[in-house]
Amino acid sequence: MNFIQAILMGIVQGLSEFLPISSSAHLVFTSNFYKVFKGIEIVQTSNEEVFFDIMVHLGTLIAVMIFFRKDIINILKAMYNAFKTKDWSNNDAKLGLFIIAGTIITVAMALPINNIAEKLVYSPAIVGVLLFFTGFALLYSEYKSKKIEAKKTEVDLKTSIFIGIAQGLASLPGFSRSGWTIATGLFLGLDRVTSARYSFLLSIPIILGASMVYPLLEIDIQEAVKYNWTAIITGTIVSAITGYICIKYFMKFISKFSLKIFGYYCIIAGIATAVFFSLCK
Repeated sequence: MNFIQAILMGIVQGLSEFLPISSSAHLVFTSNFYKVFKGIEIVQTSNEEVFFDIMVHLGTLIAVMIFFRKDIINILKAMYNAFKTKDWSNNDAKLGLFIIAGTIITVAMALPINNIAEKLVYSPAIVGVLLFFTGFALLYSEYKSKKIEAKKTEVDLKTSIFIGIAQGLASLPGFSRSGWTIATGLFLGLDRVTSARYSFLLSIPIILGASMVYPLLEIDIQEAVKYNWTAIITGTIVSAITGYICIKYFMKFISKFSLKIFGYYCIIAGIATAVFFSLCK
């Protein structure tokens, strides 16, 4: 991991985490493109790369927490009051419960396929195929959403469960987390802004958990001392700044325009990368 690579991957993570184009896929592509042009074997593994991936995700977590800080504070206050009064009629309190439910479902879905997800990091051609299916999901969700006249502006338990399932499946690189969760929300009748807002709020517990669990359980302290920490910290900061800017303008974009452009992008990028990395074998 070098300084230039860290900045590049920080930008890629910040842009692609919140756009429905799969940040994990783009990190895989960026890392492996770099290896191809440097003549490094794609199968080569590096604990530093895995840790860096966790750190740049932490950077985008910081971005989403800053952007949605008012929502987060309101949800926490409402849940605290609901616990005291045992009255859960407040919409923010219910939203907090739905986020917890969605997170539990996500973990239940993600754990069994975690080993597969880790191996796919070194199979960029397959990741390209999964990105293609993300594009198809985005286009189909827009098609279904147009047929629903009365769009919902609030999440319910059923919606939170299905979006949690989608987020769990999106632990596979190429299945965009924001793409599949927003698409599922649209499919179930949410409007785009509500679906995107819930998607981003639902990402907070998962990214926070992953960024805490991995360092505690997997990191080798003696090995970590040798990591390029200047590059890692720089990449994390870059991903946070880029992520915040991306959320700000994506929320404005999605309030006016459809997700079709991202769907077409995922299909084209998925096919192109699948072909490229297949030929690199």
